[in-house]
Amino acid sequence: MLRQEVLTLLHPSSGQHTVDATVGAGGHAAAVLEKTAPDGRLLAIDLDRASLDVARQNLKPFAGRVTFIHDGFDNLKQILNDARFPPPVAILADLGLSGLSLEDPSRGFSFQLTNSPLDMRFDPSGASGQRPPAADLVNSLRPDELERIIRQYGEERHARAITRSIIETRRRRPLQTVGDLVTAVTRVSRRRGRIHPATRTFQALRMAVNDELDRLERFLPQAIEALAADGRLAVISFHSLEDRIVKRFFRQQAAAGRVRILTKHPATPSYAEVTTNPRSRSAKLRVAVRGPHP
Repeated sequence: MLRQEVLTLLHPSSGQHTVDATVGAGGHAAAVLEKTAPDGRLLAIDLDRASLDVARQNLKPFAGRVTFIHDGFDNLKQILNDARFPPPVAILADLGLSGLSLEDPSRGFSFQLTNSPLDMRFDPSGASGQRPPAADLVNSLRPDELERIIRQYGEERHARAITRSIIETRRRRPLQTVGDLVTAVTRVSRRRGRIHPATRTFQALRMAVNDELDRLERFLPQAIEALAADGRLAVISFHSLEDRIVKRFFRQQAAAGRVRILTKHPATPSYAEVTTNPRSRSAKLRVAVRGPHP
């Protein structure tokens, strides 16, 4: 996703050391490793162990140049210290949900897989301090807290009605599957054009389960601090709240003379990419360079 835009703006070259902070299946990492051949190294980080396993397979052609780390990108400083990785010249964070995870029926990310357990954790093992699954939230949160999550993270205007429907459902029996939640949502919310009525609720719960916004807030200053002089940080976001955090952080850092912003307006996918990959339509890429203007 945004592969050419990432390569153009990060501008990796031979021998450079880089970090893919959310490696996923390794698509961006492979492109960067091709540009940094023959001896550039890459640190591949992901909180999702299943995605990391796929990345290991996909990046086998670059064996010896990649170090894989199962952890959250909000632990970047500690990860770099433990790995004794030199200051990178480029760090990339793609905040999108991996297609592999979305299509995995055991994970509960897709509202289309109605028999899936209501999980939504990036790290189901809990090894990295992961919070409880989505089922725990919908079955135990106070109504006001559940409504706040759906309204704030999902930007869902029907948050109150959806919350009431969930509460009514759980009074009869706990919500355990994706289908249970979809039924509770669609009872009070209708489809908006091509957007499924459960889209925003699922997004909100996933963000809450994985503490996504707070993790992003913790990651950004660590990334700037970790970069080599004139190193570049690229962030691909898919949600207005994420993009707002990145935009605000870059502006604050620029005002303090710590970075130069390369993307006055975020780079977005081409029409051709959106046509072949509809999930890319909301992607926004922002890039900043460490260091003041010369």
